[in-house]
Order: sequence, then C-alpha cells, then structure tokens
Amino acid sequence: MRKKSDLPQKTCLTCGRPFTWRKKWEKVWDEVRYCSDRCRGARRGDGTAPRRD
Repeated sequence: MRKKSDLPQKTCLTCGRPFTWRKKWEKVWDEVRYCSDRCRGARRGDGTAPRRD
C-alpha cells in the first residue's frame, strides 16, 4: 500500500490547487486536468464556477 504523500500530483487548470491521484482516475490519469466537477464546469480559468439557479 502506498502512502498518500507518495501518490502523483497535478495542478488544477482552473483553480491552481494541487490534487492527488485517485483510484477512479487510474486508467485516465494522463487525461485528468481538473480537480473537481466544479472546476471542470468553470473552464474559463477565472476560478469561479457558474451559478446554478
């Protein structure tokens, strides 16, 4: 078992925060660019998510 500190990390393109590898991303890790669905939805790059009314 690996320690969390030993897992690969990337930086989110939207918010700029680092995020760590997850098991569900195992097969698509090279394609993952955003840390969350919220950041993926706010692709403009200004760090804010679109409002849901």
